[in-house]
Amino acid sequence: MHNGDRSSMAEAGYPQLYHRLARWWPLLSPPEEYTEEADYYWRTIVAAAQRPVNTMLELGSGGGNNASHLKRHCQMTLVDRSPEMIAVSQDLNPDCEHVVGDMRSVRLERTFDAVFIHDAVDYLTTLNDLRQAIETAYLHTAAGGVALFAPDHTTESFRSSTEHGGSDGAGRGLRYLGWTWDPDPSDGTYLMDMVYLLRSSSGELAVEYDRHTCGLFTEADWLRLLQGTGFSAHSLPFEHSEVEVGMTVFVGRKPSPESN
Repeated sequence: MHNGDRSSMAEAGYPQLYHRLARWWPLLSPPEEYTEEADYYWRTIVAAAQRPVNTMLELGSGGGNNASHLKRHCQMTLVDRSPEMIAVSQDLNPDCEHVVGDMRSVRLERTFDAVFIHDAVDYLTTLNDLRQAIETAYLHTAAGGVALFAPDHTTESFRSSTEHGGSDGAGRGLRYLGWTWDPDPSDGTYLMDMVYLLRSSSGELAVEYDRHTCGLFTEADWLRLLQGTGFSAHSLPFEHSEVEVGMTVFVGRKPSPESN
């Protein structure tokens, strides 16, 4: 169903939002908009864990928006492959440990009570990519701990959509228009085409186009890979007051010695 020959994470066209345009991220997606979402993730993790959640590793942490809320509950270590996004997160979360690394291959040689992967997992475009990220999460999850994965879409839930937004700050402004669509439903990927209108502090305007290529996997794919890695896994509906179309999160619990 998924073509293993596709270029992993669309290396040639990796979105400029996470590199050259990273400094604009807080205006496109302000941290205060993540309060309800982060609360749901925290409640879900705590409910599933068989140990106190005092430490958490976030893989693909981006600009650190979820972490800015989750860090009040536990000590967080944030990993992202983009140095530019790590710099954005360090400004927002100077009290968190930051590491530049790829969720498919990073090895920190220690475990955490919880591992969290938000929508950065969407940029994994093959089953092998997804398997590697799940293995990374498993290796970093302590016995009795939990890994939570929150993709924007599964094959079953995907719907084409448009969105717009943006904000102002520090003399600058950003507005965007996004179109999420699937030109070929048979290839296991979808596209998110974004146009950004950027107003600098001098009043000059620039327009940028950015294409995001993302992976689509079935719920069965997710559960099979999670269970094959060693997690006890299940799915849950994502709950948020502003989400109308059903989204699914995946919970993997790492068995504790007492449960064997």
